[in-house]
Amino acid sequence: MRANPFGKTGASVSVIGQGTWYLDHGDRKCAIAALVRGLDLGMTHIDTAEMYGDAELVIADAIAGRRDEVFLVSKVLPSNASRRGTIAACERSLRRLKTDRLDCYLLHWRGSYPLEDTVAAFEELAKAGKIKSWGVSNFDADDLDEILDVSGEGRIACNQVLYHLKERAIEHAVIPWCEKHGVAVVAYSPFGHDDFPTSNSKGGAVLARIAEARHATPRQVALSFLTRATTVVAIPKASSAEHAGENAAAGDLVLTTEEISALDAAFPRGPKPRGLPML
Repeated sequence: MRANPFGKTGASVSVIGQGTWYLDHGDRKCAIAALVRGLDLGMTHIDTAEMYGDAELVIADAIAGRRDEVFLVSKVLPSNASRRGTIAACERSLRRLKTDRLDCYLLHWRGSYPLEDTVAAFEELAKAGKIKSWGVSNFDADDLDEILDVSGEGRIACNQVLYHLKERAIEHAVIPWCEKHGVAVVAYSPFGHDDFPTSNSKGGAVLARIAEARHATPRQVALSFLTRATTVVAIPKASSAEHAGENAAAGDLVLTTEEISALDAAFPRGPKPRGLPML
C-alpha cells in the first residue's frame, strides 16, 4: 500500500483509506468485517464523524486491540463548533470510539461560529493530547485563506473534499492551494454518489479498457487516478470484506502517463464552478 504525507504532521497515511458514511445502515457484522479486512490490507486511515450516526460505535469494535495501527479521524458538526462545543463534541467522539485520542479532528463544513473559536478549541485539544492534528472539510480556497489567517502556516493538516471522476472542481484552486501550503487533500465519495461511470458510457469504456489492460477493476483505476498526486488520499467506503479488498488493491496501482492522459480526456474537469461542490 502506497502512503502519502498527511500535511505537515509528520505522519504518512495509506493512499487508500476507509470512509464510514452510512456504515451503520447495513449489517453490523459485515461492516466490522470490512473495516478489519481493510486494516489487514494496509488501509489504516479510517475516517468518521459525529454526523455519521453510530459509525463511531462500529469503528470502536473494529479497531479494538489495534488502535495503534490506525490513523483515526473524526469531525465536529458546524452547529457544535463553538470553543466549548468543539471540545465537548470531541470528548463524545472519543468515548464512542473507545480511544483516548484522535489522529486528526476536522470541522465538517463552515458554519456560523467564528473560525477563531473553533481553531482555539482545536489547539486546546491538541495541547491536552486528545487530538494529534486538526483540519477542515468542504473548504474552498477562499475559506482556506481565512482559516490560514487565523491559524498560521503549518497547522491545517488536511482539507477533506468531494472528488471523483465526474467532479474534479477541486483541481482548479483547492488542490493547488493545498500543495502550496503543505495541506493534505482527502477525497470523499471517490466513486461518486451512486453515479459511477457505467461500462457503456464513453468514459466508462475508457476505464474498462485501462482496467482490462492492467488486470484491475474500473474502480481501482479510478482510485489510482484520483490519488495520482502525492497531496491526495482517498477514503472510499466498503460494505463488505470483499469490497475492502478491491479498494485496497488500488493502493498498489500506479497508472502510466498515457493512461492518466486518457482518463483526463474522458472525464474533463470542466470550468471552475462558482462554489465548491459538496455532499
